[in-house]
Amino acid sequence: MITRYTLPEMGRIWSEENRFRKWLEVELAACEAWAELGAIPPDALGQIKARADFNVERIREIEQVTRHDVIAFLTCVGAYVGDAARYIHLGMTSSDVVDTALSLLMREAGQNLLARLQQLKTVLLDRAREHRKTIMIGRTHGIHAEPTTFGLKMLLWTAETERNCDRIQQAVKRISVGKISGAVGTYANLDPRVEELACRRLGLEPARVSTQVLQRDRHAEYMSTLAVIGGSLEKFAVEIRGLQRTEVREVEEPFRAGQKGSSAMPHKRNPIIAERVGGLARVLRGNAAASLENMALWHERDISHSSVERVIIPDSTILLDYMLFKLTELLEGLLVYPENMLRNLERTGGLVFSQRVLLALVDKGLSREDAYRLVQQNAMECWQTGIPFKALLAGDAEIGKSLTAAELETVFNYDWFLQHVDEIYRRFGL
Repeated sequence: MITRYTLPEMGRIWSEENRFRKWLEVELAACEAWAELGAIPPDALGQIKARADFNVERIREIEQVTRHDVIAFLTCVGAYVGDAARYIHLGMTSSDVVDTALSLLMREAGQNLLARLQQLKTVLLDRAREHRKTIMIGRTHGIHAEPTTFGLKMLLWTAETERNCDRIQQAVKRISVGKISGAVGTYANLDPRVEELACRRLGLEPARVSTQVLQRDRHAEYMSTLAVIGGSLEKFAVEIRGLQRTEVREVEEPFRAGQKGSSAMPHKRNPIIAERVGGLARVLRGNAAASLENMALWHERDISHSSVERVIIPDSTILLDYMLFKLTELLEGLLVYPENMLRNLERTGGLVFSQRVLLALVDKGLSREDAYRLVQQNAMECWQTGIPFKALLAGDAEIGKSLTAAELETVFNYDWFLQHVDEIYRRFGL
């Protein structure tokens, strides 16, 4: 059961405490790598590992003077460690720490989003099972087409959610890369083995080549993936909004006890969560566009991407986490009205059977053009007069030459449209 949204996990991931903790993990992994290569004495490494720590408030105080966050961090850590601190950050540049730690943070956030997507998938499958044979009108161009089931709509969204699970896993894999290669990526004051050993400890893949930074196509892919997932959620939300319109009212967002829909109109029950999800998807797309702008940096690196990423990466992951939670909550409690679906299905007086009649006439030997003409002229009359489609067809002498009353009756059968639904469900193991 979905509960009230809080921000403990994503908020923790992007907290200053966790960010500096990841920086420290990178520094310690590099120290361990140097020690393995014999560049840091064992007793010094022991001192570093035993004492290394920081205080967020103290880092802020130091940064007020240094105007450099990594130097402030290292100064603070050094005060805890003592003499052995001279081995920390050996041969490294700031981005060795910041970029590698950012990969760790983005991986952690991505794994959290994957768990949310899997929860959404579970709810969608539950609703698909529930409404396997709940018949409704399928619409193309917003106009009645032929019958489908509400369960198939849920399966459609399930399949897209599965693809989004694959996408976020690929994005996490792409960003799970570290670099400890120095000021311009040449390892001038580093042994390349330090990068390899440190990244292995951190569960990251060492970049095959880098400049002072990891290349931002990785981050752009990750952020674009978040935007794609947001686009899927918006798609689901727009459909819910369309089906909740008063004239349709086939589904409805849950309306809680004590909830109010309008300050002026007490009768209102608005699709506010679906609208919120759709609106927030625009923010994800805007942030993805900013991440694409970050790809082009001057020479081996400039800092233009840094200020942007400090905003868009935490914001987008937190935002998508919230969107996934809210839409999952909405779908779990979604009110479905099968009786309204059936009433809407029958609003066109049987026009949904037009293709069935067309094919039956063709099967009797009429050319497709002649059959289409006969069916369409009766369909247009049904639109204009409201006379049931089947009655018009039964009274058409030309159609009567090909189809008996009994054969026409057989054509008007909703079960025909659902005959392969179970086959589609079997593709999902249902």
